[in-house]
Amino acid sequence: MTDGQTLSLAPARPDATAPPVGTLSPPVAHAAVAGVLRAYRTPPPTAVVPVAEGLLNRGYRVTTAAGAYFLKCYVDRATANRPAITAQHRATTALAARGLPVPAPLANTDGRTVTAHGGRLFALYPWVAGNHRHGTGLPPARCGELGTLLGALHGALADVCAPLRQPAGVLSAEAEETERIVAELRDLARTHRPYGAFDRQAEQHLTQRLDLLAAHRHRRPGPADAPPTGWTHGDFHGLNVLYRGDTVSAVLDWDKLAPHPVAEEAVRAATLLFNDRTTGVLDLPRVRHWARAYRATGAADAEQVARAVHRVWWERLNDLWMLQWRYQRRDHRADPLFPAAAGQLAWWCEEYEQVIDAFAN
Repeated sequence: MTDGQTLSLAPARPDATAPPVGTLSPPVAHAAVAGVLRAYRTPPPTAVVPVAEGLLNRGYRVTTAAGAYFLKCYVDRATANRPAITAQHRATTALAARGLPVPAPLANTDGRTVTAHGGRLFALYPWVAGNHRHGTGLPPARCGELGTLLGALHGALADVCAPLRQPAGVLSAEAEETERIVAELRDLARTHRPYGAFDRQAEQHLTQRLDLLAAHRHRRPGPADAPPTGWTHGDFHGLNVLYRGDTVSAVLDWDKLAPHPVAEEAVRAATLLFNDRTTGVLDLPRVRHWARAYRATGAADAEQVARAVHRVWWERLNDLWMLQWRYQRRDHRADPLFPAAAGQLAWWCEEYEQVIDAFAN
């Protein structure tokens, strides 16, 4: 990143020509797991159990006579390359060395943390015990502790990752492009067969989305409106945080480690952690505890967080990736996320000032 450069960090538009992520790589066979483990000189596996698969990559709990491990197979083509994985591992190892709850990858017999086997890339970690907890189930004080943790991670990332120069600006999504995508998706939803309740809801939401865009298009953030850019986790939400009791035991899945406006991650994470999973409505008292604790770390001040709230709101107003996966890629795995996401956007447009207040005051 160089001075004078304007970054484009608008909502990513999924590649409509790409096959569903789950088809990019077959499951890892037991024999292949054993082959990978030989590179670490661990005992042969006695059990290999797939971990509940997210939208990217594959993971397995591997039990051996020496204990349990987490084996990660890198599938997503955006991150499944050795330089990107090595950079992630270097950062997470440094974070772990600072005492932060970040699992560090194990080195194989060659001293590397990335192992190639059968044309695919793998990493091996000690197994970390814990459970996932949704933010609305956390006591308010624990919401604050989680905000403190993210602030500490952002501060440590600034120290352990490559130095960054601030961009001249950060572009946001263009409403005209979003309207074009909405029109295409609405046609696809209307003609989808068999036509069902999801398609009906999608049509209704897309019609509403056009109305919202028309009402708010004048509020597009300018390139200079973004808060400062820094290194971020990139995907901080409840399924990437493990708890043992009330204590965070691990922050997982660093595949999207990258430079972004830092305060925007704090806002985006809160919308995923403290939302009603049916309606999408945010628990604003918990958001307030989270945001106050995050700001207290010095990672961002109130004015920067307020700007971040506006930019994330605009991002959501223009982001259609869940419906693009369904209708353009025929990948239905994001379908369960759509109703709450659609509900949150409509609610956020109505409660915009209250949301700003919860994050920034």
